[in-house]
Amino acid sequence: MAGMKVVVTKCDEAGNIDVEDLKAKAEEHKADLSALMVTYPSTHGVFEESIKEICDTIHQYGGQVYMDGANMNAQVGLTSPGLIGADVCHLNLHKTFAIPHGGGGPGVGPICVAEQLVPYLPGNSIDKTEGAVSAAPYGSASILLISYAYIKMLGATGVRSATEYAILNANYMKARLEKYYRILYTGKNGTAAHEFIVDLRPFKTSAGIEAEDVAKRLMDYGFHAPTLSFPVAGTLMIEPTESEDKAELDRFCDALISIYGEIKAIEEGRADKKDNALKNAPHTLHVICANEWTHAYSRQQAAFPLTYVGENKFWPSVSRVNNTHGARNLICTCEPTESYMDAVAN
Repeated sequence: MAGMKVVVTKCDEAGNIDVEDLKAKAEEHKADLSALMVTYPSTHGVFEESIKEICDTIHQYGGQVYMDGANMNAQVGLTSPGLIGADVCHLNLHKTFAIPHGGGGPGVGPICVAEQLVPYLPGNSIDKTEGAVSAAPYGSASILLISYAYIKMLGATGVRSATEYAILNANYMKARLEKYYRILYTGKNGTAAHEFIVDLRPFKTSAGIEAEDVAKRLMDYGFHAPTLSFPVAGTLMIEPTESEDKAELDRFCDALISIYGEIKAIEEGRADKKDNALKNAPHTLHVICANEWTHAYSRQQAAFPLTYVGENKFWPSVSRVNNTHGARNLICTCEPTESYMDAVAN
């Protein structure tokens, strides 16, 4: 933390930064205000309309603005961190620049700074300049070439279109799903940025169904769940990007709408509150094809809830596991090698 302390600012009911609270905190800490860390659009999936005022406030007290580049998928070609007022921004290559998200995003991507911060940039191990912090200052060539090709092939117009489609896709899905689920945050005009949050918390009370149950059930429909319980516990954050066609977006929406119907069946007593397709999801091939079936719902509902699922079924390989137990109890499944056994013997 380099001796620094984090001061958290409030959000308003719409999920935006509370500008008045931010100004009050900036004034309170003006003697040692270092920087603001901000994501734009916000992780709540909303374009902060006061973002420039927020940046100006930090600059007023001598601080710098560090913008998280995780949501550049909604910026490229339309605006930029520098135009908004940021002094530093790291560009995540996942989502925006064609690299899969995997494990929280690849550990590579350019960090851009404003002119006044150039003297503080690290040196270069290849040019043998002082202050180098990395043996590979240009990152992973195997990853960077993909992003380079992506940008070269799309060009300025294509990259901008990708941003526009990412925003369009998110709002299309939001428009379909908000008839069934509460969308947690939107902008003043009722739209989202390139991602949006589906609130599943009410179903815990009405049907005993939690966000994890919906995430696991999506596997039976052939989908890996979107971001679970972040940035808000008990929710799903959906960010389709520009990559999927409308048919795939519709399949995903159809799956969530079908799951909503399964939840309604529990709420209305047409499905058992404990023995239902969501609580037992995902259903493996081994479970479906077993001689014995003791559940209160059919095998077809479990494995083939919609027509398209039967046309191209993806079978989960593992049934539900106890995540809490697994997180708290380390179980080593490693088998000792010959070299290890030799070392022990000696």
